[in-house]
Amino acid sequence: MRKLRPIAILAIAIAAFAYADAAAQQNSSMEIKLPLGITRDLWEYYVPKDNPVTPEKVELGRELFFDKRLSADGTVSCATCHDPKLAFTDGKRVAEGIGGRLGVRNTPTLLNAMFNSGQFWDGRAGSLEEQAKMPLTNPDEMGSQTHEQVVARVAVDQQYSKQFKQAFGKPVTIDLIAKAIATYERTLVAGNSPVDRYLAGDLDALSESARNGMILFRGKARCTVCHTFNQSFPFLSDMNYRNTGVAVKAKDFDRFARRAMDLSRVDSQVKLDSIANEEGAHSLGRFLVTGIALDIGAFKVPSLRNVELTAPYFHDGSAATLEDVVKFYLKGGMDNPNRDWQLEPIDLTESEQHDLVEFLKALTSNEAKRMAESAASNPAR
Repeated sequence: MRKLRPIAILAIAIAAFAYADAAAQQNSSMEIKLPLGITRDLWEYYVPKDNPVTPEKVELGRELFFDKRLSADGTVSCATCHDPKLAFTDGKRVAEGIGGRLGVRNTPTLLNAMFNSGQFWDGRAGSLEEQAKMPLTNPDEMGSQTHEQVVARVAVDQQYSKQFKQAFGKPVTIDLIAKAIATYERTLVAGNSPVDRYLAGDLDALSESARNGMILFRGKARCTVCHTFNQSFPFLSDMNYRNTGVAVKAKDFDRFARRAMDLSRVDSQVKLDSIANEEGAHSLGRFLVTGIALDIGAFKVPSLRNVELTAPYFHDGSAATLEDVVKFYLKGGMDNPNRDWQLEPIDLTESEQHDLVEFLKALTSNEAKRMAESAASNPAR
């Protein structure tokens, strides 16, 4: 028999590897049962073509999500800050990571996070995949470590290695870890709230107070200026970044804002990175991503779905209750040179404020409550 040349052997190996990868990607798509209010077309639009959802990826991602071995000292998992019992938040003012180290921003929910225009409060990650990699090496979140160290700890587990081959047709890499976690997160879809049922024709789904609150939300209270009420994109957010004045409460905000204004006139990423690493600069928000003066103190407009379950509120966790949030906006936020021009004081009676809060509570989905009640535990491995 004629021997194959090394280059031919290499070509066959590459072809076989590519075939295995394609086969893994073509695993039967997982049939996600979507709740009322979120259409399949919308959900599918936000699933990236290079990372289709399959049962194998979802299960692998779920196990990784709850695995504390991803952190440097084995004490913190993704679920530490995104606890299913708390609607995938942590219930704390700011995130608390490895060794009890405090972050600088409130932990956002992962429910419906797949529909965000950007991840994190400042949108610095463009996808769930990109976001999943960042906490792994953050010293205040999962510890001072490299992605290579994370991969090594995962790859040494024979069961994980087998699962990666089944899900992706490839060995463990940091990109595949991120893809698996992101795939699991795309199953965290929550709709079917009283508001959804009301809009679908169940006129008894909302109390009279909540119905009055919905009218206020869409009218006098002007909430839809930022929290768009649109059934084709039903997340009650325009997904923009706005300065409402919350950042003004941060220590030294004025000083940082003046420096940021100066930096915005200089086209230098190096200078932007230098201020980003200074203690307290986090209050500059979206500016640290774009370098644009209008983004100083601006943060993402969050979805209001399931907001009843995700206290405390704002990017700094400074509002303890929904009532506090409403009162903050009644005065038009907090004044500063970059405050969003569409914010203005609003006059609501105590009764109207109550109705508005009742409407916000009616955005809580059955799925979110069920997930909280039957929260998954960290799998034994």
